[in-house]
Amino acid sequence: MSLKAQLEAIIYAAETPITFEQIFQLVKASVIADGAADEAEVKSRVRATLEELVADYGGPDHGIEIRQVAGGYRMSTKPEQHEMVRSFAKSLKPPVRLSLPALETLAVIAYKQPATVPEISEIRGVDSGGVIATLLERKLITTAGRKQVIGRPILYKTTKEFLMRFGLKDVNELPSMEEFEKLVAESFQSELIPAEDAAQPEQHDSTQVEIAESSDLKSSA
Repeated sequence: MSLKAQLEAIIYAAETPITFEQIFQLVKASVIADGAADEAEVKSRVRATLEELVADYGGPDHGIEIRQVAGGYRMSTKPEQHEMVRSFAKSLKPPVRLSLPALETLAVIAYKQPATVPEISEIRGVDSGGVIATLLERKLITTAGRKQVIGRPILYKTTKEFLMRFGLKDVNELPSMEEFEKLVAESFQSELIPAEDAAQPEQHDSTQVEIAESSDLKSSA
């Protein structure tokens, strides 16, 4: 990958303005491996490439630009595109808020589908009937007929909306259960917020977690 591509990816992914020194530390080894004699030459190459990248994005063919903000570099939409971006933002669906019990239930359905409420409850170790309605309302799951056993319980499966919300091509792209648990722990732990509805008949913590859109105006930035 070229140095320009590396800098572009770093600035794009940064949640806050990233400083020259941070960028330098990230690419130093790569630039030295590419032939730079010392750190002074690395810094010179990085500065020159940053200037070139800023100039590229400053052209009329780009709707975003790279600006120096608060001592660092950051990508942002150009002022002339703000109205267009604002209109787009208003058209987006609001984030989905799910309780942890609902998230657990959704995970079980995703990995075991089609599944019945008794099967889900057995896996979770707690009655899951109370959150099924929420998942149906959010269109993250749907019915998939009835299981041909005594009582003919309803089967549930995930929907296209589920795939869209999680950025998946199909359910085959789901990570392993271990990876999923790690993803939840790392990605959702900091998003926990007090539940707005603590009245659900669940025996779990009633905190809620916000599932971010698979895409937003600037992906993860």
